[in-house]
This record gives sequence, C-alpha cells and structure tokens, in this order.
Amino acid sequence: MEKVFEPIQGEPPKEESIDFSSVAEELRPKQAEERNWGVMEFTTLWMGSVHNILSYMTVAGFFVLGLNSKQVLAAVMTSALIVSTFYVINGVASAKYGIPFTMVLRSVFGTKGSIIPALARGLIAGVVFFGTQSVVTAKAMDVIFSRIIPGYMTIGGDANILGLPLYTALSFVLVWVITVGLFMGGTKVIDKLGTYASPVVYIFIIGAAVWAINTAGGIGNVMSYSPENHQFSAALFIACVSALVSNWAGPIVNMGDFTQKAKDIKSMAIGLPLGFILSYILFAITCVSLFAGTAIAFPEMQNFDIVMAINQMDSSLAVIVLIMALNLGATAFVVFGNLFPAGLQLTALAPKLFTVKTGGILTGLLGVFILPWKIINHLFLFYSFIGSMFGPIAGIMISDFFINKKGQLNLQEIYAAEGSTQSRDYNTRAVIVLAISFTLSMIGAFFPQVPLLKAINDFAFFSGLISSFVLYTVWNLIDNQK
Repeated sequence: MEKVFEPIQGEPPKEESIDFSSVAEELRPKQAEERNWGVMEFTTLWMGSVHNILSYMTVAGFFVLGLNSKQVLAAVMTSALIVSTFYVINGVASAKYGIPFTMVLRSVFGTKGSIIPALARGLIAGVVFFGTQSVVTAKAMDVIFSRIIPGYMTIGGDANILGLPLYTALSFVLVWVITVGLFMGGTKVIDKLGTYASPVVYIFIIGAAVWAINTAGGIGNVMSYSPENHQFSAALFIACVSALVSNWAGPIVNMGDFTQKAKDIKSMAIGLPLGFILSYILFAITCVSLFAGTAIAFPEMQNFDIVMAINQMDSSLAVIVLIMALNLGATAFVVFGNLFPAGLQLTALAPKLFTVKTGGILTGLLGVFILPWKIINHLFLFYSFIGSMFGPIAGIMISDFFINKKGQLNLQEIYAAEGSTQSRDYNTRAVIVLAISFTLSMIGAFFPQVPLLKAINDFAFFSGLISSFVLYTVWNLIDNQK
C-alpha cells in the first residue's frame, strides 16, 4: 500500500491509502517532483511536430478540392483553435491527478471496457499513423538521395516490394530504424527531440516561405491565388477543417499522457494553445506560400505536392536541408504522438507481455505490415475513419469527467486490481454510446449516395464528438433522475 496521492487541485480521496501495485510504474500517478512541466514545456510540445509532411499533404488537398489561398488559411487557423481548445479540455483530468490517459479511460469505460478505446488510440491509430507518416517521410528521403546520388530513383528499375518501389523501400527502412531508435532512447531523448527540433524546423520553414513568396512575385499574388477548379461552400470548408483536426485527433484523445506532468492546470491551459496556435500561424502561411507560390511560378505543379514544390529550388543544399527539417518534424510527431501512446496502451492492456518500449516496437512492426503506402492514396477516407473513432472517445471522456463526475476521479476504483470489489469491469453505457457514435459517423463512407450520411461522414470528428457527448450526457442525466 502507498501513501495517499493528492491531486494538485481538489480534495484527496478519503481512503487512507491506494494500492498502485496492480499496474506498471509508468501508469501510476506522477509524484510532485515528476510534475515539472510549466508553460514553456507545453508551449514547445508540438511546435516542431506541426511541420510534418502528412499535415502539408492534408492542406494540399484543400487546394485540390477548390479552396483559394484565403480560404485555406482560414481553414487551417480554424482547426488550430479547435485542436488547442480540446487539448486543454481533455487534458484537465490528467493534469489534476497526474495520471496518464489510460487510467482516465479506466475511469470512464471500466477496466475491461477501456480496452476498446485504448486499442483504437494506441494500436490502430498508432500503427496507421506510424506507417503513413513513415512512408511519406521515406518518399521525401527519395528526393534527398536523388540530389546526392544521381540515379537513386532508378535503383531496381521497375522492381517493387508489394507495390512500393525498391528505392523507396530502402528509404523506408532507414526512416523506420531512425524513428524506432529515437523512441528507444526513452523519454529524455523524446523530450530533447521536441525541444531542439523546433528551432531547426522553424529556421528552414521560414526560409521556404520567403522563397515561395519571392518566386510567386510577392505576398499579394500568393494570397489572391485560386485554383482552376475554385469552389467554396460551408460544407466543404467544414469538411476540410474536420480532416485537419482529425490529423491531430489522436493527441487530443491521449493528451493526458503529457498533461500528467503539469506543474498546475494553469501552465498547460496557457502553454498548449499558445504553442499550437503560434505554430499554426507559421504553418498556415508556409502552406499557402509554398503551394500557391509554386503553382503560380510553375504552372505544371498543379498537384500541390509539398516535396515536389520544395524540389523546384535550384540549390540542392536548400532542398536537402528543408526536407530534412520537415522530416525531423514528422519524426517528432510519430515518436511523441504515436509510438509513445501506443506503448503506454499496450502496457496497460497486457503488463505481463509489454513494456512501453516493446509496445512501441510492435506498433512500428505492424505499421509496416499494413502496407501504409496504399493508405496514403485515400487520405481523406482515412481521416474520416480516424475522426469517427476519436471524436466519440473524446466526447464521452469530456462528458464523463466534467458533467457526470463533476471534475472528481476515484483513484481507489481506477487502480483497484481487476476482479476486486472496487474494480469496475465495464461501463456499458459508455461502450454502447461509443459504438453508436462511431457507426453514425462512419456509415456515410459506405452510403455516399445518401447526402445526410455523407455529410455526417465528411464532418466525422465533429459529428462523432457531438453525438457521443449529447447521448452520453442525456443518458446519464436521465438515469440520475430515476
């Protein structure tokens, strides 16, 4: 038995002691000396990771769908406001009690019921995001190697491995080894990666934006750009915002893995929005400048490919350094937002089989087996699936903590050994609402001919979050009045 753990705000549990022995060390509440993240740490958390190639590809899709520069800029900044808001809201429980996302899930879904959302966040999303981000990074490395080694992209001729060109497969292996190696370095390496990656990325991203603006003939030309198929509707705008929010929906759900280290709630409530919104201002300007600028200067560049846009630079050094900077952001995103959470979830689900590191390695291996190079060809469908999973999980978590539990958690129940009298296996209500909301959000992907269902699927993250929040809240209120 251990001493009572006292949250940084609120009353400690009435019980004299709490037994944490049923879970791994990583899943126990952070002690006071471990809760040392202030405003600066939260401000810099995602500053480098924001600039990852998958995010740029997502924004490129907005131009492809017909939005002009100003509308793309508005869509990107709207998503930043939404993401940073939910970062704070869903991070409060862990910041208050010092417990990771997995244990907050237990408080909502029950010990066994939490397996479903834990697998969705840790394994399914972790695997898919790791795989897709890694293959996108590998394709970017192809360009770097082709600048250094003439003819690199002709290696193997037409040979491929399950649809992946041989030269890209070589790049993919290198990216995999580097990413998993950084993850294996542990939390200290991860923290340093986040701290030192940001300045490097920012220096070269700003340079790329300046180059693109000059190439296009000035900021006025960039901001007035419209693609040939320009169109705008509220539905299209919301769908684009939903897609970019879904790109960050994983960290929204498991933000507790980071806010558990908070010195106080105020630090994370200031730092997270400050860092993310400031980062997204630069991200938005860079996206619009690079895509619109290269489309204006190089009319043949109408596919809005970020890597190919950068490759238009004459200087090989500039191309190599800039792509490496973006790859650094991508690697930080994968390590912070995917391997680390996946390792934690697998440790919670099967502590006898996994540690955080072995769970992360398994995620990396599965990220290869799913053939992610095939998934990136259907990026918006992928985001609708991710949004349909994470929107409902976030909605239920927020409703349960703030409305049902009124901001108080019972650590005795959360950390009780499975099968004990205090342990709760399932919160059937939460599981049912999750299933309903996921189905409601995703069904439009299979029946696109039904306008209402298609619209709900286009707005998957928002429709899933709202429907689950409302259903779970109303169900609890009705039940509590009986």
